[in-house]
Amino acid sequence: MPTFNYEEASHYDERITRLVPGYALLHQATAAQLVSTLDNDACILVIGAGTGKEIIELAKLNAGWRFIAQDISQDMLDIAEQHFSQHNISDRVTVHCGDINDIDASADAALCLLVMHFVEDNGDKKALLKAIKSKLKKQGNLFIADLMRPETQFERESQLQLCTQLGLTDAGKERTRHNLEHEFYPLDRIRFSELMNESGFSTPKQYFKVLGFTGYVMGS
Repeated sequence: MPTFNYEEASHYDERITRLVPGYALLHQATAAQLVSTLDNDACILVIGAGTGKEIIELAKLNAGWRFIAQDISQDMLDIAEQHFSQHNISDRVTVHCGDINDIDASADAALCLLVMHFVEDNGDKKALLKAIKSKLKKQGNLFIADLMRPETQFERESQLQLCTQLGLTDAGKERTRHNLEHEFYPLDRIRFSELMNESGFSTPKQYFKVLGFTGYVMGS
């Protein structure tokens, strides 16, 4: 799983919207479900919290929500902490760099958006999911968005075309093409469901899809 260094971290927010079609809508759809399901004093665990943009937007929706921002990149979390301070929400966010299992808290919901396709299905994906489940309260929901295996022969090429329309350069397109083929570990829907079941989650319910990127919600 990659650890984004400072240079990559500092440009992450501007790059990701060109690499993930529907990026903003994915977060909006996820946030709407959190508003519909969580109490005002809920704690939300954010896996791969990155620069903290996701948490900042969620914090605006409910002044009582608290957050655990987890990532394995200290550079990303350093930027996130600056952002939390600028938005006056530092007292609502616990920042954790490192293994999820080392978090000493439990959450009412967990978000794992655009993270798991970086993790190999050699036991590591299951370990990640079980670690998340161990931090979820009973009946807490897990929201996952992932790059899935293509369902048509033209899906990946269509992704690249749409990314180009969103502003990805020719060089960026070729780098993304390479990454799609060699750097990620996407699952098909059957294996995804199997993995959720093996990790103790309920049957995945799809709530978002733009070409290869799909969002699911599962109960713990």
